Amino acid sequence: MRPCTCSCKICKLPNPDAGHDDVTDTAANIAPSSATTMTYSVQIANIAPTTTRDSLHEFFSFCGTIQSIDHHGETATIHFEKSSAAKTALMLNGGTLDGMELAVASDKEHEDDHNVDSSHPIEQSDKPRAGIAAEYLAKGYVLSDNILTRAIKIDSERGISKRFLSYLNSVDQTVGSKTLGPGQTISGKATETISTATQQARAVDEQKGYSKSATDFFHQYYSKALASPLGGKVREFYTTTTKQVLDIHEEAKRISSEHKASTAAPAEAPATATEKDKAA
Repeated sequence: MRPCTCSCKICKLPNPDAGHDDVTDTAANIAPSSATTMTYSVQIANIAPTTTRDSLHEFFSFCGTIQSIDHHGETATIHFEKSSAAKTALMLNGGTLDGMELAVASDKEHEDDHNVDSSHPIEQSDKPRAGIAAEYLAKGYVLSDNILTRAIKIDSERGISKRFLSYLNSVDQTVGSKTLGPGQTISGKATETISTATQQARAVDEQKGYSKSATDFFHQYYSKALASPLGGKVREFYTTTTKQVLDIHEEAKRISSEHKASTAAPAEAPATATEKDKAA
């Protein structure tokens, strides 16, 4: 086969002398599932030499489910399960990973999925982009105000996912009914009963095992956040498209605080027991 000399993205992969066909075969061997399952891909450039495949997976998993990653030095191709996840990844163009600003691009335009089936649990890709951006900041990643503005713009243009809105309303109504009484919602209850409702909501989550995984952390977070004195503000953040960059930073602080509290709680139990032993 004649070596390829064009400037396409495929030829930037290692061993361009192999030509297009051989490179495609190599990619298929790396990620055979991509040949049989529809995926939505984005190309990443300007990756730091210290960045690993696992680092890329952790960074871009905030966008949604990843099927496979082809990582070659300073470049990579990430194959997402859903188009909306790839669209979120494109929003992160210019985001920082391991000290380098990533260049995120795609040959195709990715659109949001319009699945409104509320019978299945929500996925990461169902969340508002501003909420996803807040999760990145809460985790300690650096996103510029331009990226945060981009997230707000996408939410404003596309609206909040009906599937996510249905889920959030369900959390509000379910936890409210179990902790405050039939027909009650957590976000609509008076502030003086919030403390009790929060404790009861947490007990319900623990009984169901919601706090045992990273995915379920956010079910617990939404339940508690809606039950807090700032519940109305939290609900507005996730259900409306009118917000500012500062609102994303504030939500990131709330998520970070809850994550620290949830991870610190198990460590505090032995200390309390020790104190009781000393007192005895």
